[in-house]
Amino acid sequence: MTKAKLETEVSKYMSYVLRHAPEAAGLTLDPEGWVSFEALEQAVASKYDVSRADIIEIVENNPKKRFTLADNRIRANQGHSVDVDLALNTVEPPAALFHGTSAIAWHSIEREGLKKMQRHHVHLSADVETAKIVAMRRKGEYVILRVDAAAMFSAGHSFFVSDNGVWLTESVPVQYISPDAGTP
Repeated sequence: MTKAKLETEVSKYMSYVLRHAPEAAGLTLDPEGWVSFEALEQAVASKYDVSRADIIEIVENNPKKRFTLADNRIRANQGHSVDVDLALNTVEPPAALFHGTSAIAWHSIEREGLKKMQRHHVHLSADVETAKIVAMRRKGEYVILRVDAAAMFSAGHSFFVSDNGVWLTESVPVQYISPDAGTP
């Protein structure tokens, strides 16, 4: 297995156990989603041939900045399906935020709005390019949605920003969504 492939597999495994199934690795997250780095290191090393330095390199060089490592603890920045409180403060968003999705999903979104589904929040991007990267991970045609975040915030909706710059909100009602002109 190439180094790049191993790093991708380890990163996906870490995302899985830190966001969705800590018990699968024998981990217990604290109420804010943190676990000791040593415990994660042991869980990862029992499954993959990697060192502590390899894991730190994966955390530091992850292009999506999915993890935060602080005070010998680690957590996923967002995307949890397990019950955690990331202890994020409400932040005033930029006027517009963006969301990349499949053309198929757009049909239900235009009727029902953006929902968090099994996650804690809807994930939004500060720019169209990041939303395109997210959208292109899906198969088939995609749509970039523009969210009128300023109007939502004025109407009392809360926004948060994770350590890696992903904007989060509980849901986005239909009236604040429009397809962006940058959609192919």
